[in-house]
Amino acid sequence: MRIARDTSFILRWGSLLFLAAAIVLTMFELTGYSRERSNYPSGMLIAGVPVGGVTPPEAAQRLLLVYTSPVEIQYAGSAIQLDPTVVGFNIDSELMLAAADQQRTRNPFWIGFWDYLWNRQSNTEEVPLAATFSQEQLRIYLREEISPRYDTPASPAQPIPGQTNFAPGSPGQELDIDRAVILIEDALRSPGKRTVTLTSQRTVAGRPSLTNLGILIRQIIDLTPFDGVVGFYMLDLQTGEELRFGYDNNQDISIEPDIAFTASSTIKIPTMVSVFKNLGPTLNEEVRGLILEMITKSENPATDALMDRINQGRGPLIVTSDMNSLGLNNTFIAGYFYDGAPLLQRIATNSNARSDVVTNPDSYNQSTPSEMGTLLADMYQCSQTGGGALAAAFPDKMNQAVCQEMIDYLKRDKIGVLLEAGLPEGTQIAHKHGWISGPSGIIQNISDVGIIYTPGGDYVISIYVYHPIQTVWEPVSGMVTQISQAVYNYFNLPSE
Repeated sequence: MRIARDTSFILRWGSLLFLAAAIVLTMFELTGYSRERSNYPSGMLIAGVPVGGVTPPEAAQRLLLVYTSPVEIQYAGSAIQLDPTVVGFNIDSELMLAAADQQRTRNPFWIGFWDYLWNRQSNTEEVPLAATFSQEQLRIYLREEISPRYDTPASPAQPIPGQTNFAPGSPGQELDIDRAVILIEDALRSPGKRTVTLTSQRTVAGRPSLTNLGILIRQIIDLTPFDGVVGFYMLDLQTGEELRFGYDNNQDISIEPDIAFTASSTIKIPTMVSVFKNLGPTLNEEVRGLILEMITKSENPATDALMDRINQGRGPLIVTSDMNSLGLNNTFIAGYFYDGAPLLQRIATNSNARSDVVTNPDSYNQSTPSEMGTLLADMYQCSQTGGGALAAAFPDKMNQAVCQEMIDYLKRDKIGVLLEAGLPEGTQIAHKHGWISGPSGIIQNISDVGIIYTPGGDYVISIYVYHPIQTVWEPVSGMVTQISQAVYNYFNLPSE
């Protein structure tokens, strides 16, 4: 009987010891599980950063350490460290940690403890990066900090002193900003690949500045044995940029207002415009024939006949009024061309009222380089689009077809000198030339105005020349030819 009691006693104490051990083991495991549950699960990633087994504060520190580290930009042989905050890149740690905490605590405590006891890992999903970023700040940084410091600018063509040609420019390299934005943003959002190599794109050498062209043209004038007055106007028909200046005895003079010159036969361009405005838009064959004679042969009787058809006896004043309607207030014709024709009206303008420059403009017809150039530019725009000042001023008479017809007449003015002689063979030029010879045959005025069509761009050029004693045909006509050649070369630079 005693043996039975001893056995029962041992079993009771053994059970108690086993139960105590189980309780101790369970408490130990609970402690371990509680500690592990306060950390992120093994293998967990937040924005690509491993945070398994660490606490939320430690995870936040890891995220900041990774995503505030500089991005290395490799460009043009240099390594540039970019602080993410400079371009407005900031991570939202609270949002990412909150998403991670949802995964950490999504299983009930005891279910999680059971999985822990059986060493079953819970499945986790990577928490995506949550960050703010300013693409505009990055573009500003690239445009204002990287490009100016590391790009190689293209060198524009330069005029060759003493010639009408230009030395070719050299290409450059500039940062491909659109591509750079994509690459750098990817690096900012990457925890590991934080080095980027940026690419550049080739830039083509551009034209010299209009200032340089103006210097070249003045050099041409300076090298010509001519000490009279030159009025110059040029308009780039693609960009609208102008180059205009006045030159008297090899010195710049004011062009406000522009210089008045005798228009001579260039006044036949306004006359043609007025014919279409008053007799058109469809003209009969007789009128067309007169226009052809007026433009291609510079026939004065044909010009007088056309003005008489506009308004008998007062046709010149109608032409003048039409120019005023276009805002060309310094361009007029005040009498017919025939010998002994009376002056119908003495016309004062801002340009012919100047006393600081002497060109002795004819009281019968006058214009300025800029106004005649503007008229051709309006004609060009109308021929291209049907719009512009001509169409606006005379909407029922001026349209694309009419303006092109007027230009076609001007293209038939073939003289082989002045502007035309400075252009390569086959270049289209719509122009009207003019000069005045006195009774003794002495020339005082030479002018040529035209629209030039070239592969490198179309432009208007207007040149008027005056000398109080004599404008010697040579070398002055050669000077105009050289200027024409220089402007053509400016628009059609040699290849690199």
